[in-house]
Amino acid sequence: QVQLVESGGGLVQAGGSHRLSCAASGRTFSSYAMGWFRQAPGKEREFVARIRWSGGSTYYADSVKGRFTIHKDGAKNTVYLQMNILKPEDTAVYYCNAFLPGTGDNYWGQGTQVTVSS
Repeated sequence: QVQLVESGGGLVQAGGSHRLSCAASGRTFSSYAMGWFRQAPGKEREFVARIRWSGGSTYYADSVKGRFTIHKDGAKNTVYLQMNILKPEDTAVYYCNAFLPGTGDNYWGQGTQVTVSS
């Protein structure tokens, strides 16, 4: 059974930094792409960042490029989202995602709230 467990959400001041973690378990994720999405109140869920477990190539939404960094720790089966220069518009529930390209395998974590105060 695949489990993605996010942690690290909280209240942060604008301009500050924060790190989210996603611990993955239940299968081998070597062929998966791991990502972070977010959903602000009244808005649709949107893509934030993605990393290929094998090779480590990364992709970012334009809104976070240069401020956020996604990286992984293979030994811990954990993916991180380092968020810098946070803005109030980054306030959202952040979700961890794992999907296997070319298949229907797609998994979500339960989400963790990040609130950026101005």
